Amino acid sequence: MILIMAQSLSAQSQESFADLADKISPAVVNITTSTTVAGRTGPQGIVPPGSPFEDFFREFQDRGGQGDRPRRSSALGSGFVISEDGYVVTNNHVIEGADEILIEFFGGFELPATIIGTDPNTDIALLKVESEEPLGFVNFGDSDTARVGDWVMAMGNPLGQGFSVSAGIVSARNRALSGTYDDYIQTDAAINRGNSGGPLFNMDGDVIGVNTAILSPNGGSIGIGFSMASNVVTRVIDQLKEFGETRRGWLGVRIQDVTDDVADALGLEAAKGALVSDVPEGPAMEAGLEAGDVILSFDGVDVEDTRGLVRQVGNTAVGKAVRVVINRNGETQTLLVTLGRREEAEAVPAAQTLDEDGASSSMDLMGLTLSPLNAEIREQLELPDSAKGLAVMDVDQTSEAFEKGLRAGDVITEAGQAQVLAFGDLEDRIDEAREAGRKSILLLVRRGGDPRFVALSITETE
Repeated sequence: MILIMAQSLSAQSQESFADLADKISPAVVNITTSTTVAGRTGPQGIVPPGSPFEDFFREFQDRGGQGDRPRRSSALGSGFVISEDGYVVTNNHVIEGADEILIEFFGGFELPATIIGTDPNTDIALLKVESEEPLGFVNFGDSDTARVGDWVMAMGNPLGQGFSVSAGIVSARNRALSGTYDDYIQTDAAINRGNSGGPLFNMDGDVIGVNTAILSPNGGSIGIGFSMASNVVTRVIDQLKEFGETRRGWLGVRIQDVTDDVADALGLEAAKGALVSDVPEGPAMEAGLEAGDVILSFDGVDVEDTRGLVRQVGNTAVGKAVRVVINRNGETQTLLVTLGRREEAEAVPAAQTLDEDGASSSMDLMGLTLSPLNAEIREQLELPDSAKGLAVMDVDQTSEAFEKGLRAGDVITEAGQAQVLAFGDLEDRIDEAREAGRKSILLLVRRGGDPRFVALSITETE
């Protein structure tokens, strides 16, 4: 009873949101986009050609105003003004592909907008309108200070109904949906279709998030909405305003999380950091990073996992020289890496570097049937002539290897961070791991050229 009363009093402490709504409303906008959709070019008839009903259905389609002519499609969204000279923030998906963008302001007037830049990775777009009068605007707040349980207010154009306000609390922080740079604030403030691109305010009237997505089985709000954190948005907006595009830092490595068994195989004290599985040509290779290194710290910040490292690298300026602390073969080293630009790297296919030939026969080990690569196996697996290692010919479905995703067609190129060309190489690495008191061995496995590390228990070979 005491707990229920306390919760009730807490809920009543925020008597009204009216003053806050009055303060922020002039900066919130509704967005209408128009897009030209090409006319139908494929089969349109619902009756066979030559049917006596063919003319009737053609006439019916033409009466509907469709036929083969292009038509206009409209969409609705929300946004907010961030400067008196007319910069407007919204979601990329609200304006993507639009021919015309019209901004409706709370005061009832409308202005056309142009696109300054977009970032599909965070679903953010920056627009610009020209106004003879200074526009009301809002400021970004520090999303890192938002706490679970804080009051928040969402404003926008839900379901095309016009300017609407909803309130709730911060339900969770640092949510990831599907993007590399995701950092969402989860809220139970009602967010529906049409709210996309609208602001999420704290009680000071500062924007701490951009409403982007909802989780719903029916398309309507069920109290699970997601807003991209303002500290991510502001970095994107600054770059879009300056360059018209994003310019994210690029380290140039493929990485995976350090699991408990990987940590054991590498002799690490804790399952932390980011394990480098491949180093294509780029900044990391030039600085001396190698596959098998574990990145422990980047630019003075400890690395907990791959997600944190990717976000931190992306938020670092292109061309900056940063110190990267790694663990290599049990020893700590510090390398200086000058970051490249991710957008440029993504435009160029990553080069693969594999190696040479081995003998033929097969061997069963750790639930795997293995064979050194030869010309015949390379042809079967569509591998380059330079590829070398041990090919996985079969996997025991009851084995740990199968549970961890190894399949026929995979190629083991390293074991215990040393190259393997023949069965003896793998057996030697297993013996070394046992002598070091380890319970598992780390394998570098390639599938279709993509590398990943897998730790397998070496007790299975006894």
